[in-house]
Amino acid sequence: MTVGTTKATVVLLCGYYGEDNLGDDALLQVLLEDLPWGCRPLITARNSVSVQPFCADAMVVNRRSIRAVLGSVNRVQAVIFGGGSLLQDSTSQKSLFYYLVLIIWSRCRGRRVFLWGQGLGPLDHRLSRLIVHWVLPLCTSASWRDQRSFDLARRWAPRLPSCIGPDPVWQMPMQSWTGGVSIVLSWRPTPLLDGKGWRGLLSAVDQLASELDAPVHWLAFHQHQDANLLNDLCDLDLVPETLIQRSNTVVPNSIQEVFDAVREARIVLPMRLHALILARLTCCPMAALSYDPKVEAAASMSGVVWSSLRPLPSTDQLITQWRSVLDQPADPNAVQQIRDQASAHAGWLKRHF
Repeated sequence: MTVGTTKATVVLLCGYYGEDNLGDDALLQVLLEDLPWGCRPLITARNSVSVQPFCADAMVVNRRSIRAVLGSVNRVQAVIFGGGSLLQDSTSQKSLFYYLVLIIWSRCRGRRVFLWGQGLGPLDHRLSRLIVHWVLPLCTSASWRDQRSFDLARRWAPRLPSCIGPDPVWQMPMQSWTGGVSIVLSWRPTPLLDGKGWRGLLSAVDQLASELDAPVHWLAFHQHQDANLLNDLCDLDLVPETLIQRSNTVVPNSIQEVFDAVREARIVLPMRLHALILARLTCCPMAALSYDPKVEAAASMSGVVWSSLRPLPSTDQLITQWRSVLDQPADPNAVQQIRDQASAHAGWLKRHF
């Protein structure tokens, strides 16, 4: 990204930034690189320190204050909703209405509104669907990260200029897989697994780790949600003692630390979408665990075998699947093709900005 000094176009970048979720941090890093020449970003984030690694002189507005964010619209010429699935109500309707109000307010103030690398939905409530259906055509342009979102947007806003490409995080540089050491888990708390489900999943990891005599690294991709997962499962007496002895929690503070953790893995077992993407950019062996259709879609597109958490396969089925990909890296050429396709988001933004 090149930032002008006197006639810069100030752009508000809206997302779940600076909240200790490395997936959203990766999206912000890519978006800053995709911005057209001459743009100066004003970033919605928890605080300025959280985004300094990506933009040292970034202007920041507190994303947790809707009053402050709405007020910042007067300081910008355009608003970009950057990556993820911001227009969804599975997290909460409050989160959805936050972004919808911001879109409506921005358009009322005459600002252009761009949706960049977005997913659309899930929208489980009828009121959510009605309002999104009404608000979506107000946007200036959109790029979507999956076919389902693209098709739904075309039905609800047929005149909205749109394109489709893989998640923007696929644009990040590839790194080399060295392999031969660990099992890496990138898991999250989920209501899809009860005690019986967790026991079956943990038993499969325990058996594979014992068979390989391998350490197990619990990669906390979202610091607040994931860092205590191992301890919480231990407190519920769900983790085999032999697995506890092999396990440690890794809390990465940067995207590079994620790459470093997965590069040496004999297999990576991600639940989180962007953990899957970053691991695949390293071409390491993988088998995904899907709690959401977006994980299934990314896994299928990138040649990663996957299992649904509902219903969860048996322990024997999981181990058989994992053994089939153990120490088998991805084809770098296939990963590069996905990276090329993901660049559609950058090209679309530059053409329509």
